[in-house]
Amino acid sequence: MPKVAQLFFKSATIFFVLGVVMGLHMGISGDHGAFPAHAHLNLLGWVSSAIFAIYYALNPAKAEGKLAMWQFAIYTVGIIVMIPALYFMLKGNLEFEPLVGIGSIIVFAGVLLFAFVVFSGKHQSQLPGSRA
Repeated sequence: MPKVAQLFFKSATIFFVLGVVMGLHMGISGDHGAFPAHAHLNLLGWVSSAIFAIYYALNPAKAEGKLAMWQFAIYTVGIIVMIPALYFMLKGNLEFEPLVGIGSIIVFAGVLLFAFVVFSGKHQSQLPGSRA
């Protein structure tokens, strides 16, 4: 399996565990105020990362270039910035709102990069700057 697919599966699994822990905490405490952060963590972190992993596992030619690794790095950093900031903002710490916006833009950049990978007709190894 391509390295980027493995990295996406591993990060998806970590995000899944964290999402379940967050859900358990909300259920046990009875405080569901952070449910948007929980939903974003599960959908963007667990589900989307797992889908990226599956795509790259099924399309190893697309996974072999630097572009796929950049997509992993950018997208994952965006999640790591956005979700905790969203959680703390929802808990009443409004000073985290700019970080939510920054993280969201980083996530969006990762999504756009993925779209480019998917719609690119060339294999990553044929892109400028990639090893042939």
